[in-house]
Amino acid sequence: MMAFQTPALPYAVDALEPYIDAKTMTVHHDGHHVAYTNNLNAALESYPDWQTKSAEDILRHLNDIPEAVRTAVRNNGGGFVNHNLFWTVMGPKGGGTPTGDLAKAIDSAFGSYDGFRDQFSKAAATRFGSGWAWLVADESGKLSVTSSANQDSPYSDGFTPILGLDVWEHAYYLKYQNKRADYISAWWNVVNWSQVAEYFAGLNK
Repeated sequence: MMAFQTPALPYAVDALEPYIDAKTMTVHHDGHHVAYTNNLNAALESYPDWQTKSAEDILRHLNDIPEAVRTAVRNNGGGFVNHNLFWTVMGPKGGGTPTGDLAKAIDSAFGSYDGFRDQFSKAAATRFGSGWAWLVADESGKLSVTSSANQDSPYSDGFTPILGLDVWEHAYYLKYQNKRADYISAWWNVVNWSQVAEYFAGLNK
């Protein structure tokens, strides 16, 4: 059995319609995500010690990965982990605004939910080429917005992501073509804030 397995989508492929279409979800999950998983397994095939670690842990210690496979692990391990998070922070009953401790932390870090949303949307819109926008926490739990190129992971920079938006063209091009801003705007309607709040709560454990 391979060390890493692509998790199934937590909802039907058409569950995020009309904001994210079923065809995009199918290609994105069954094509791109599966490929990242397979390529990560292939990269670590000759390194059994690394196969026993979590993918997040591997990304935290990228500099310790054998140089021969480090780039492949960075790209495909990042793709594997980033998408594992991405599917879970969306849902068919998404949208709205965060509540509870997460809402307080967002207000504290960004002044207001609207301030956060503007900053996050800008990070997603201005990420040149392929990449991601993130809501991350540092070791003390303080929140900030970042973006990363390609499949680079916040874990490699010492942060824990609790919300991520994929702005690779494969995430939106079938439906939105070159209108990334329209995709970003629509995506807020599927954000699963209860799951993001769970990730936030888990930071202190």
